[in-house]
Amino acid sequence: MSKKDLPENWKISERSIRAIQVAFEFGTGVSEAIRREANKNGLSTSDQIRKLVQLDVKTPKRPRLTVSLNEDDYRKLAQRYGLDALDKAAIREAIRQELIAFGRGRVEESSG
Repeated sequence: MSKKDLPENWKISERSIRAIQVAFEFGTGVSEAIRREANKNGLSTSDQIRKLVQLDVKTPKRPRLTVSLNEDDYRKLAQRYGLDALDKAAIREAIRQELIAFGRGRVEESSG
């Protein structure tokens, strides 16, 4: 498949696919300062770094939080939530509901 034969939605993503991730290692102080500033600004650490070095930062269309789960994690979570370990969708929904409850509790604490 040539470049011109790519589906339109793939062409849009092509520039992102060619991006190269660059990693930096710092002492705790620098990393924490960047993380805190990113949190304060409602940005990911990656976007905060882009802002600091004066690169464009796009507002996310769908801001999201992520976590990586392995099979052992799913097993533990299934036991915790009383679900079938193979029902990953139900486990993700249980996590989602717990995070919503956590977030709402924090919002109520800060406004009360």
